[in-house]
Amino acid sequence: MDCIPTFTTERLILTPLQLEDAADIQQLFPHWEVVRYLNHLVPWPYPADGALTHVRERSLPAIAKGTEWHWMVRLKASGQSIGSISLYDTPGNNRGFWLAPAWQGLGYMSEACEVINRYWFETLERPLMQVPKALDNQASRRISEREGMRLVEVQKGRFVCGEMDKQIWELRREQWQANQGV
Repeated sequence: MDCIPTFTTERLILTPLQLEDAADIQQLFPHWEVVRYLNHLVPWPYPADGALTHVRERSLPAIAKGTEWHWMVRLKASGQSIGSISLYDTPGNNRGFWLAPAWQGLGYMSEACEVINRYWFETLERPLMQVPKALDNQASRRISEREGMRLVEVQKGRFVCGEMDKQIWELRREQWQANQGV
């Protein structure tokens, strides 16, 4: 894909990640409520240049290679950044997201996932979406359950908060289409 699209939902605008977004990420991301269930490779405590380094050296090059797609999640009314959602061309790990604590539990990430899943299955034409999550990440699990995903594997995982079981949830294109009434 040469160009990552911008998406608009009822309450959100999802904009393609840019280097300028690093400042917002640096303010919103380094909170225990955000990082605790992320991969142990996320540095904690989060360094002062963590967002800039990650966006510049990891995310943007992966976007350029066509192996990852990243969006900032913004409030439609104000344009304020509240989190991020990403797709990965990685077996066992196709989607990830985070949301700043002030906006958690309000349905924003479910709204963002809806359009991102459509992009994955319709535009990128992928047959399967798999998402890993920490066993204790109940909010993320509820999103997967509402989407019609099914738990397919449990393995040991390492997260910022420590070791615990990691669940792999998946959704096949056919099931997604059936859920959409396609």
